[in-house]
Amino acid sequence: MRHWFKDQHLRSLLKNTSYLAVSKGVAAVGGLVTLAFAGRSLGVVAFGLLILVHSYAQAASGLTKFNSWQVVVRYGGPALRAGDEARFRRAIGFALGLDLASGILTMIAAMLLLPLVAPLFKLPEELIVPATAYCLLLPLMGAGAASGVLRLFDRFDLLGWQGTITPNVRAVLTVVAWWQQWPLLTFILIWFVTDLIGDLVMWWMAWRELKRRGKLSGIRPTLKAGPLERGWPFAISINLNSSLNTAWGPLARLLVGAVLSPAAAGLYRVASSIADAAQKPTDFLNKAFYPEVMRLDHRDKAPWQLMARTMILSALLGAVALLMILIGGEWLLRVAFGPEFVAAHGVMLVLLGVPLLMTVTFPLPAMLHAVGRVNLPLIANLIGALAYVALIFPLADRFGLIGAGAAFLAGRAVMMSVMALAVARERRRLTRA
Repeated sequence: MRHWFKDQHLRSLLKNTSYLAVSKGVAAVGGLVTLAFAGRSLGVVAFGLLILVHSYAQAASGLTKFNSWQVVVRYGGPALRAGDEARFRRAIGFALGLDLASGILTMIAAMLLLPLVAPLFKLPEELIVPATAYCLLLPLMGAGAASGVLRLFDRFDLLGWQGTITPNVRAVLTVVAWWQQWPLLTFILIWFVTDLIGDLVMWWMAWRELKRRGKLSGIRPTLKAGPLERGWPFAISINLNSSLNTAWGPLARLLVGAVLSPAAAGLYRVASSIADAAQKPTDFLNKAFYPEVMRLDHRDKAPWQLMARTMILSALLGAVALLMILIGGEWLLRVAFGPEFVAAHGVMLVLLGVPLLMTVTFPLPAMLHAVGRVNLPLIANLIGALAYVALIFPLADRFGLIGAGAAFLAGRAVMMSVMALAVARERRRLTRA
């Protein structure tokens, strides 16, 4: 394994991953403190309502945002290396236009729909106005263009630092709210303000980086792809795929609230947050993997070798995190959240299957995008989502919270199985060519 680290692409990937890992480690502590003190202060039911308000905005953003950082990396990267300033500016402007247009339209739609769908998720009438106001964040939530600029300039250190702001500021304010025994509406305000701060910082960092490199002039939001070959088809495909992928978590919590109860949604959120901790090393690698693999010729063995090595490293790191959670998960629930949250332990054990799966399969969507098969991850995601929706109602009705977790795991397994078959087929095709 030692000779692997002579590969400059793997070294670059690991360097960028290390920036994200350190910051996410800090953010994870802040996130755990936030959930623990919010859970203890509000109790299971009120905590579940807080999660539903937050998840509604997240789901709305996830279902509609274009994940436009991939537009920046796909079109802006080659243009930057070729010295094509006009094409570079168009890539940034197109991504920015996608973010703003989708964010504003999503905000309007989410506000109008909320009174109609609130009863489905058992959201009480007195929280409809605060939840509607929370949707004001939606135009800023889709900061894909800003994230793409930082990835393009290899500023994963700034991305990592930005990722610590929201959870840590939220943790401090949540501790104060617990100490002062503030009501649920104050916690919703804390979530709103900290989300806003984190989003604004992301946009400011991207603006500053462009200005520092003399690339800011001439960038204007636009919905015209212009010289970007197949710009709109690519944007639509990644929008649909990333929308489904991003919305899995928030939608799962909303469905649990609808099928079971707000208290169950709160327990599910706590369980999934702990289970997701085992996937954090994989998330770091995933964010750095796509820009790196885009630089390689996929007819050679280098990108496939990079994929295999990162999968092995991810599995090793994930196994360590998974073992720690298996051993100390119930103790953590009892100590951090209180005895009433121990009921989340069963579904947490089921949800640990998701990071176990993702630690091995995470490069598959990026590889399909890199070889130009951008529709295949979308198809796989749709098949997995349909399997999840079909399973959650009967399984949750029969087995409760554990059944809801099992449906989520089954849906993800179906999705990644379809992608694995597609990647194997593409590799055979390219290596023969």
